[in-house]
Amino acid sequence: MRILIHNIKSLSGIDYQSKLLLKGKEMAELESVHNAFLLIEDGVIADFGSIISDNFNIIKSNLNNTIQLDAKGGLVLPSFCDSHTHLVFAASREVEYVDKIKGLSYEEIAKRGGGILNSAKMTAMATEDELFESALDRLKEITHYGTGAVEIKSGYGLTTETELKMLRVIRRLKEVSPLTIKATFLGAHAVPLEYRGRQEEYVDLIINEMIPMVASEELADYIDVFCDKGFFTTEDTDRILNAGMKYGLRPKIHANELARSGGIQTGVKYNALSVDHLEYTEKEEIDTLLNSDTMPVILPGAAFFLGMPYAPARQMIAAGLPVAMASDFNPGSSPSGNMQLILSMASILYKLTPEEAINATTINGAYAMGVSEELGSIEKGKIANIYVTKPVPNIAYLPYYYGTNKVENIILNGLIQR
Repeated sequence: MRILIHNIKSLSGIDYQSKLLLKGKEMAELESVHNAFLLIEDGVIADFGSIISDNFNIIKSNLNNTIQLDAKGGLVLPSFCDSHTHLVFAASREVEYVDKIKGLSYEEIAKRGGGILNSAKMTAMATEDELFESALDRLKEITHYGTGAVEIKSGYGLTTETELKMLRVIRRLKEVSPLTIKATFLGAHAVPLEYRGRQEEYVDLIINEMIPMVASEELADYIDVFCDKGFFTTEDTDRILNAGMKYGLRPKIHANELARSGGIQTGVKYNALSVDHLEYTEKEEIDTLLNSDTMPVILPGAAFFLGMPYAPARQMIAAGLPVAMASDFNPGSSPSGNMQLILSMASILYKLTPEEAINATTINGAYAMGVSEELGSIEKGKIANIYVTKPVPNIAYLPYYYGTNKVENIILNGLIQR
């Protein structure tokens, strides 16, 4: 199938050099072509350029078996790559939201059995089909906001049976959704109440039972640990990551959300694909990341929703680091998977320029979930995951005009989504 998109006001996020990520000053660069076209063939980007180019004239001379899509003066960009979500869950947690309004902290709610433990209890009660149907609805929702790739974590199981159930749901979602999906095993998301005071025994369960069973069914692409104050120590994290790596599971770490926990250093030590959250990050952690292949991932939705400090994105970029931004879509601390909102937060809260914010939510997000060779930019041969906006003035309008859906058309794997 061929699709020709024409009448594009600006085609942005172009990569002529096959870069896997952008770092430091590179993040401010957003290659664009104005008055552009984009040609898709057999699911991949085949050509693009100016409508006054010879290539466009050649394409126009043979439009047999070609679907023509008029962008009507809208912008075309690579789809968002959301590298951190927990979107398989059984129920919302608005009661805890009210508790937060009344002044209870994230840690206080967790200590009394709320938070992650509350979601775990409800997830255990739900059937696999119920979890699948609700998660599929959420995938459809985020697709309409321009997301084309998403990483989904387990972690609301905290027992072998329920962790496997969640990962099987993610596998089913991979089979039916047009989105590119990566699965992450997060058995070390919290310590179950029955293991309080016996945390080492729960770590043993993860290592000796959960990881081998997850690997035997090939249910996960990555392994994650919540390495932070009140959750899992760096020693726990060492043990779990060592066990996961023996089965070929590359780490992704929840790090430094609640304190300077050593999670960033541990992630770099194990060549983690990403370290995520990073609210408590200082020069030592930035210097550690500079000498690594690990992507720092900031989760604006969680910091905003919980009223937490904002990670030092500007200092990271000034130091020469790459930065990705993801939604952290989950029922407790970031109940939204709208990456257009994350794009706006990147600029409003973290002071990224529109160009930096787009790169943080596309190519760098793709790197953070291990798919930047195929997704995250406009490049010949890459999978055609793109969206067309409604007519808007320019790139800066995307983060500026927050609160409305600016996506007009969505193409995933070279197919127009309806």
